[in-house]
Amino acid sequence: MRIGVHPNNLHLRLARLWPGAFADLQPIFVSYAEGRDTAALLQSGDIDLGGTGSTPPIEADTRGLGVEYIAASAPRPANGAIFVRRDSSIGSVAELKGRRISLIDGSFHTYLLARSLEGEGLSLPDVERVESGARDSLADLLEGRVDAWVAMSPRLEKALERNDVRPIVRCGAAIPNRSLFWTLQRNGLSATETRAIVSELSRIGTEIAADPRAAAGLLASGDRGGSGDRGGTDIDAWEKVVRSRDFTVFPIDEEIIAEQQEEADTLLRHGHFAKPIVLKRPEMTK
Repeated sequence: MRIGVHPNNLHLRLARLWPGAFADLQPIFVSYAEGRDTAALLQSGDIDLGGTGSTPPIEADTRGLGVEYIAASAPRPANGAIFVRRDSSIGSVAELKGRRISLIDGSFHTYLLARSLEGEGLSLPDVERVESGARDSLADLLEGRVDAWVAMSPRLEKALERNDVRPIVRCGAAIPNRSLFWTLQRNGLSATETRAIVSELSRIGTEIAADPRAAAGLLASGDRGGSGDRGGTDIDAWEKVVRSRDFTVFPIDEEIIAEQQEEADTLLRHGHFAKPIVLKRPEMTK
């Protein structure tokens, strides 16, 4: 099985390094740049399984690719926040209207921003979204090229320790922020394979929680040559990241699909999607 690994999915990033991971599935771990590439790689057959935030699989379904959800993590409320400069006049999300916001658009950043704005009677068109890509978003914020920055782990933890930026909203106040593990129906994973995937993700998650320092060491040793929001993190910073999140993984269920449907409907209201989609219930994807 070809398992896609990108820098921001720590569960699969650790699985690639974890002894014996997915051994029964004869894994080939395929590295790629970021979660938004997952659908294209699944479509081309370069990978059979990917793990992302909540938004990329919905984006794939809007393109008619036929997503099959396999598993989901526990909510990760600490994994995202919107920052402004310490000396900024912006004191709340309501004051983001008309401002430039740096984010990875089409990732969970978009949903976090949309839900945060919606709570203040605003919508995505009320702000200017600035694609961060591989840019140094913190530098862009500090140097005034953007007014706010949607940040995620591991840079989030470092940003919280700084005295020149401050958060105005945290992820847990707006969205569940789970990791989703998924494929496309056309790839035809068997029920046996999907059960094995869930079992291995769960086992690895349990072992990570039992020894977060070891997990942090693996992440730090592989954290070379990164760029933008993803590079240069030491073992102590990684340990904070690992300890801050719940690595529990569940088989996909009705609750997760309902959360995904709520996100799809929200992004439609905000004009991010051009047409509505109805997600398939878990028993309909087999």
